[in-house]
Amino acid sequence: MTLACLLASVLSAAPARAATTINPGEFAEATPDALKDINVTEHLNAQLPLDLAFRDEAGNDVELRQYFSGKKPVILQLGYYGCPMLCGLITEGMINAVRDMNLTAKDDFEVVFVSIDPNEHPSLAQLKKQAYVAKYNHPGTEAGWHFLTGKQFSITELTKAVGYNYKWVASAQQFSHPATLIVLMPDGRVSRYLYGVRYDPATVRMSLVEASNGKIGTSMDQLFLTCFQYDGRQGKYALAAMGLMRLGGVLTVVIVTLVLIWLFRRDRKRARASGGFNVVMNHPSSV
Repeated sequence: MTLACLLASVLSAAPARAATTINPGEFAEATPDALKDINVTEHLNAQLPLDLAFRDEAGNDVELRQYFSGKKPVILQLGYYGCPMLCGLITEGMINAVRDMNLTAKDDFEVVFVSIDPNEHPSLAQLKKQAYVAKYNHPGTEAGWHFLTGKQFSITELTKAVGYNYKWVASAQQFSHPATLIVLMPDGRVSRYLYGVRYDPATVRMSLVEASNGKIGTSMDQLFLTCFQYDGRQGKYALAAMGLMRLGGVLTVVIVTLVLIWLFRRDRKRARASGGFNVVMNHPSSV
């Protein structure tokens, strides 16, 4: 194991809030019968239909593409504003994970909440935005938070694109749905699914950096991604053997190059100290 990756593994083992690894439908609401087929079918790298029409929290007509600039990743939450508990827990878990990052909403990433209830109104979305932006507590980042409502067609097409399976439970008068966040690339493709209601800040950060393809984050983040890969079973990034081998190969080349340069410079200094290079050419005798 290279020194850099050893250091990265030690840092990653530091005490932190554990990532929640669960069955996506485990936190779905309503009765046990209502949990049937409530899950996520992961569509990694799938392209969202960015021409879908919605209304933002101010009641303006918008298209999904407005939130994908090609520069910043997007955290997508699907749920509904009238949800009695689960959606609020997911949003609060996400806020707790991103609040203390040195990446901020609006500047480094966007947050988009899309209601799966076609009967919800922008006025309710506005109230939710005000509440959650206040909890995020980063003044001036309001433009990075978006709370949308839409018609059934747009909702269905979006949920189908990301593999989000939910249903209305008439007996409970509420939706049964998975607990998940979806990290999207700046061009609207699916990068990562994060499950549960509590999220490890380091995992969320690295998911955003990975989704941005290096457009956000630091050099150390890129080194981390070289050594680590996302492990869906653990719900976090784990050491990757191939990453270690690749980085080890690069570091070996760098070290050998530096040693050769040092030897060359040392020989040049010795030659100068002895009065220059003396080269003797021996020619074979003519026959």
